[in-house]
Amino acid sequence: MIPKELLAALRTIEIHTAHLANEQLSGTYSSSFKGQGLAFREVRPYQPGDDVRTIDWNVSARMNEAFVKVFVEEREMTVMLVVDLSASARFGTRRAPKTRVASEVAALLAFSAARNNDRVGLIVATDRIERIVRPKKGEKHVMRVVREILGFEPSWAVPERSRDAHGVPLLGAGTDLKASLEALVGVSHRRSIAFLVSDFFDEGYERPLAYAVAKHDVVPVVLVDPRDLELPDVGLASFEDLETGETVLVDTSDRRVRAHYADAMKRLGEQRRTLFNKLGLDSVEIETGGSFVRPLRDLFARRARRVHTR
Repeated sequence: MIPKELLAALRTIEIHTAHLANEQLSGTYSSSFKGQGLAFREVRPYQPGDDVRTIDWNVSARMNEAFVKVFVEEREMTVMLVVDLSASARFGTRRAPKTRVASEVAALLAFSAARNNDRVGLIVATDRIERIVRPKKGEKHVMRVVREILGFEPSWAVPERSRDAHGVPLLGAGTDLKASLEALVGVSHRRSIAFLVSDFFDEGYERPLAYAVAKHDVVPVVLVDPRDLELPDVGLASFEDLETGETVLVDTSDRRVRAHYADAMKRLGEQRRTLFNKLGLDSVEIETGGSFVRPLRDLFARRARRVHTR
């Protein structure tokens, strides 16, 4: 049985993101990503100017006339959504926590893919691989993908401990992007468009990312909350690491403490962007308090312009 709250959330996301995919992203999505190559369509009689390398010699010999092969771009693609639902995804101080934003982003991308008759698959990860949904077509499958994200409960949590005292689902302990990327390479043997949705609070994933990029078109989607970047001045406060459970007492009224934290987070962001640029990746940052449509639309527009100028 699916809880009523989850059904309501699914319905809201379905209505909202399906409309957005149809009205705002359908054109830019389809022109942003290349197909898998060329697929044979038919043979036809040779015409002056045709490339002689396309002549089908077997058919030409049987028909006693020159025939050429006609190819079209194989537009159908596979879109893999690799979604990090580690405990830090519970965090969010603006419109919604990162889990909700991740589900909205995934739904919008999945509906855009469905509109173009592409297959959609899902990998949900924490400090381990939690779910793998094989790529399929259709909006019914899209809703299953969104349901897996919205209703996610980690495999290690026993039923009576799967929610906290406030009824909020507990998420996986840590972040392991290395495992997520290795799963992507292992699951998707054909080249796919892979959206890696995470807050990227991890390290040691550089080599797996480079390996995944060699096999797939990887697009990092970075989820950001304003409080990730700087501490508020609220005096003496206790902070809990959602992934380790460690708590620490911090004097946020100390300007040096706030500056040190802001500098550390700035360096982390710069290192991440440097890595993405080095690998030639198109990445996008989405804030928990802002629009998740505009950044994706801008991303697709940039890619479409680049594809058309090649």
